[in-house]
Amino acid sequence: MRGLGSARRILGVWAHPDDETFLSAAVMAAAVAEGAVVACVTATRGEQGSTDPDRWPAGPVLAAVRSAEMAAALGALGVTDHEWLDYPDGGCADVDPAQAVERVAAAIQRADPEVVLTFGPDGMTGHPDHRAVSGWVSAAIARTGGRARLLHAIHTTEWMRAYRSIVDELDVFMGFEPPTVPVSAADVYLAAEGSLLDVKLAALHAQTSQTSALLDHLGDDLARQVLAEEAFVEAR
Repeated sequence: MRGLGSARRILGVWAHPDDETFLSAAVMAAAVAEGAVVACVTATRGEQGSTDPDRWPAGPVLAAVRSAEMAAALGALGVTDHEWLDYPDGGCADVDPAQAVERVAAAIQRADPEVVLTFGPDGMTGHPDHRAVSGWVSAAIARTGGRARLLHAIHTTEWMRAYRSIVDELDVFMGFEPPTVPVSAADVYLAAEGSLLDVKLAALHAQTSQTSALLDHLGDDLARQVLAEEAFVEAR
């Protein structure tokens, strides 16, 4: 892994269960394996969306399913410190931002991270929940003294060139055009392989209500290519 340095305390702040796994599972697992303390905050329980609404209906049923899936995924990664903010899925943009920033700031003070991982202002897919969380985190870091290094998840231009057509078949970016940087410009970059990639895929498989369609569509071999990369840029 390039660019993370010797950080011993890492905090991820994300909008929905599975955000952390798609975008930072390998980084988290690698850090845990090296003895770092990794914590995660999730704004919502993701109760409004699954790949199969007949099997996992939106609302309390899906919230319970995704909560259990999240616990299993974090368990696969070795992450034991997790907090739910319990804001409504799809409603983060309507939450009182002062309250949300206060709660994220409290999580930052508790975890005392050297590095914070989250979405950039674009939200990766343009999702309003993602964008709201990004804003909360930036404000919370400023409120807590700005000591933590803030990293925004991003895709690389090389990854997009290789796999965009494949993920577009499942509307992963929901019509949004995500920003990219070359691999050489990513401040933190990891192309997971071997047992580390196995762990990430295990965490993704644990979140069946969200990942089954994608993983089935890709198949094992292609999934290992498409899902290996994790990249971040410094907040500007």
